[in-house]
Amino acid sequence: MKQNNEPLLELQALTKEYGRGAALRGVDLAVRSGELVAVLGPSGSGKSTVLSLIAGFQVPTSGRIFLRGQDISRLAPGQRELGVVFQNYALFPHMTIAENVGYPLKLRGWDAARRRERVAEVLDLVRLNGHEGKRPHHLSGGQQQRAALARVLSFEPPLLLMDEPLSALDREIRGEMKAEIRRIHREMGTTILYVTHDREEALALSDRVAILRGGNLIASGPPTELFRAPTSAFVGRFFSGHNILPIGDATTADSGHARITLGGAEVVVRSAVRGRGMRTCLALPPHNLRLQPGPGMPTIAARVVDVANLGHETEVTFLINSATHVVGRFPFGSGIPNPGEATDLHLSLDGALLVVDDVGIEEVATVESKQRELA
Repeated sequence: MKQNNEPLLELQALTKEYGRGAALRGVDLAVRSGELVAVLGPSGSGKSTVLSLIAGFQVPTSGRIFLRGQDISRLAPGQRELGVVFQNYALFPHMTIAENVGYPLKLRGWDAARRRERVAEVLDLVRLNGHEGKRPHHLSGGQQQRAALARVLSFEPPLLLMDEPLSALDREIRGEMKAEIRRIHREMGTTILYVTHDREEALALSDRVAILRGGNLIASGPPTELFRAPTSAFVGRFFSGHNILPIGDATTADSGHARITLGGAEVVVRSAVRGRGMRTCLALPPHNLRLQPGPGMPTIAARVVDVANLGHETEVTFLINSATHVVGRFPFGSGIPNPGEATDLHLSLDGALLVVDDVGIEEVATVESKQRELA
């Protein structure tokens, strides 16, 4: 989709404080017209606060919000003319689907004939024609979410805010709704800010991902780029699902590479680290762990902690260095050791990346737990 380079939405040093703490700390973010930006982060990172401030449900402590160049930071929600889709649908149970979808138009003074025409258009867009006379409880969860989407699209808001809209749906329906959102975004070109904790949704839907941590915006970029080349250990673990291996000394090799010692061997890897004196670690995709040696692969001793059958492949958790857990993905039936057994792990460095170590011990456990929930 062709996008306008001028920002439709711009956040400048946006901060929100509660008592002695801050939910958001000086966030700068621009969203171009026609762009779908996913705001991603673990619980408590500030992503829902961002949406709430943009929608006008809360007022920022400091900083400003611009929409089409106008400062809307202190405007009431109704004055902003934004569309918001919530995870709980927020449909009126006593109204039919047609009445729900047409309600924003009625508030804006559209006459009945014009409302009927527009309602028919958006219900056709979300593939709900034939359900006009039903009430929300007669529809499935996915259909209700499509009705909620049709309601906010009816008045063509300049910006659509989506607050974890698929989290209440089961896995199969979530997949269908992701495809629907992609299609509608492609056909209508609506600018969307999409808040989620699910990296699969961010990868599948967004043109760009903004990752929050502790109220700070720590990374922003195209999802495939951030996935393949995380900017830090936290981004590598939370967004890319990479293993994070602590590294001792790292020395610069040639441009964009570093020389490290791994498994007793000195190897050269790609590096995203800028500057000296930083703690570093290696971000390594799960499929880079091998049970059989290969040319040039460093080897480390490990002990099997857990084995999980995922159907077409097996996920194995290993303990290395007496303290670090790493996860490997192997084809089903490929001779996996049993829990408790010692084994050698061979590391393919294709796709590995040296990054800044910004994940504390306690946060590692929190993020690993969240990723298991999302798997």
